[in-house]
Amino acid sequence: EVQLVESGGGLVQAGGSLRLSCAASGFTFSAYAIGWFRQAPGKEREGVSCISSSGCTIHYADSVKGRFTISRDNAKNTVYLQMNSLVPEDTAVYYCAASTYYLAARGVEYDYWGQGTQVTVSS
Repeated sequence: EVQLVESGGGLVQAGGSLRLSCAASGFTFSAYAIGWFRQAPGKEREGVSCISSSGCTIHYADSVKGRFTISRDNAKNTVYLQMNSLVPEDTAVYYCAASTYYLAARGVEYDYWGQGTQVTVSS
């Protein structure tokens, strides 16, 4: 059974940090690009960051560039999203997803999705 399980969300004050994890199982993790998406109430889902299967290529949305860092450990089947200098606009449910594309920017390019973890940033 394919699973992507996000963890690490929570409530943090503006300026704080959180580290999200995405633990994968049930598929060949090292062959998939992994993306992080987020969706705030009343807003469309937004791509945050993605990393290629080898970790060599990374993309960030402009809104998080310089504040968020994506990384992966293929030995542990896990992808991380380090989020620093958080602002209230980062409040959303964060999802990780897996894609067979080399580096996928669009949600429709992803095959598997996690259930999400809530991140709330207070002002």
